[in-house]
Amino acid sequence: MNASRPVKIGVVAGEASGDALGASLIAALHRRLPNAEFVGIAGSKMQALGAQSWCSMERLAVRGLIEVLRHIPELYRLRRSLYRRMLDEKIDLFIGIDAPDFNLGLERKLKAAGIRTIHFVSPSIWAWRRGRIKKIGRSVHRILALFPFELPFYREAGIPVTYVGHPAAQHAADDSSRIKARQILGIDNDVPVFALLPGSRRSEVMEHAGLLTGAAWRIRHHVPNARFLVPLASRETRSLFEALYREIPDAAPLTLLDGRAEEVLRAADIGLVASGTATLEAALARCPHIVFYRASPVSVWIVRRLIQVPWVGLPNVLAQRFVVPELIQEEATPQRLADEALLMYRDLERRAEIERTFTELATMLRADTGALAAQAALEELGYAHRCGS
Repeated sequence: MNASRPVKIGVVAGEASGDALGASLIAALHRRLPNAEFVGIAGSKMQALGAQSWCSMERLAVRGLIEVLRHIPELYRLRRSLYRRMLDEKIDLFIGIDAPDFNLGLERKLKAAGIRTIHFVSPSIWAWRRGRIKKIGRSVHRILALFPFELPFYREAGIPVTYVGHPAAQHAADDSSRIKARQILGIDNDVPVFALLPGSRRSEVMEHAGLLTGAAWRIRHHVPNARFLVPLASRETRSLFEALYREIPDAAPLTLLDGRAEEVLRAADIGLVASGTATLEAALARCPHIVFYRASPVSVWIVRRLIQVPWVGLPNVLAQRFVVPELIQEEATPQRLADEALLMYRDLERRAEIERTFTELATMLRADTGALAAQAALEELGYAHRCGS
């Protein structure tokens, strides 16, 4: 490696959760490598720490098997462009942050070109498509795993893996968090609060906005003084949700927020949370919640044939049992969501038990994720330097 130039690290994050993970990594690496530069695709949190983003992260935010098909030509063009530019920039290391269907292909090409590659966040091989582990082995020099149960899969396959925990677990909620969050949001302690999280992608907001507003309308009939808080991941998804909300007659009053999902979940008595990383956020916020999701019927049919565990919500996967209800596809209706939310809201003993379980999960996941991920990156850079890359 040429010592006269700064270390250059390629990064690609595909959505808000990956942006947060990437930010924790960049912050920790900057403490060890102050002159490191980060280039590729980054969200606002990574950019705030100096990462250079060559295009919007939204270009990768495509969900569902069938929905992805329409975007394949564009995604292939983007991946080819990134590959060429990463080579032109002479990056020393590439770190793909989640988005495995996009990043693994890019990582495979970069690895073949002699660049060290890390994939940050294990693909859900424990849940479905376990055959992907062979592709992962061809694509990466190391996996950074967020969950301890993922390690055996990679060790058995001979793929280097480092457990890094989850950064949010370091700041998980405690007994005083709900009161503090309500003080910040200006909500009295005796007001029933329901958090509505439609997902961070445009397609998820389009699918789920009507579902959540319908559930809120039904809940309000039983809990007239309820407050409904809707944290949106980006300005774009907020504008979209607002537009859809305005089209609904007699909708329950909702409070839309730019981000602030952590505060909202900590403040809430009950959450209605789209399946994904937000369910883990809800668990770490000690928010009893209902997991839901809707997608195209064909996508769901394919996933159901491939999935190898009985759960989709991350709290349930981590606990290996149904801690919180899951309403997927045809079961996810406004009435069912409202019914489950009201049952949970009224059952104080059940809510307390859920919160105890969430505290145990937070303890299991607690680690200095950024520092552990940064150490793994430094080790890969050291290997590349010794080989003269």
